[in-house]
Amino acid sequence: MRGTVLKSLIAAAFVALVAPVAGVVPAQAAQAVAIFAGGCFWCMEPPYDKTGGVISTTSGYIGGGTANPTYRQVSSGGTGHVEAVKVVYDPDRVSYEKLLDIFWRNVDPFDGGGQFCDRGSQYRSAIFYTGGAQKAAAQASKVAVETRFGKSVATAVRRAGRFYPAEDYHQNYYRTNPVKYRYYRSHCGRDSRLAEVWN
Repeated sequence: MRGTVLKSLIAAAFVALVAPVAGVVPAQAAQAVAIFAGGCFWCMEPPYDKTGGVISTTSGYIGGGTANPTYRQVSSGGTGHVEAVKVVYDPDRVSYEKLLDIFWRNVDPFDGGGQFCDRGSQYRSAIFYTGGAQKAAAQASKVAVETRFGKSVATAVRRAGRFYPAEDYHQNYYRTNPVKYRYYRSHCGRDSRLAEVWN
């Protein structure tokens, strides 16, 4: 009897030791953060959500001095914040350079007064870097775009400050309000201008 109990204890200890190795406890994927401002944040979520290696996207505000800003405050243009999207991704599956390429293809890099039909500083395009490697990559990508087109790019490359998530109703807006989203996007002229710039 005592031997049976001892064997059970040994077996349980063995399972506890090998379970993580055997994958019973899943390993957490590596995560990194990238932040991009490309005008309306509703329109910046979809291209990243459909990209392999992207874990999540969050619409929000960054770059200004007002703490815990509301959409009404930011959209008025008085906070210094811009609408942006925070992209959490697995760097083992998708590179920061790939995310930069997606960013450029979804903005008008020559518009310094906003993006498409959304006008004002709160809608200007920007890349917010979180470290030296991101800064170097962002600056290099900006130079590449300027070289390709032979003119200056208005998109700013800035150090990331605190990112404030937007109100819940803004998150995944293209999924929760598909008809309104498509109407807005179409009437804002976003796709026609992107085709004009990047075709």
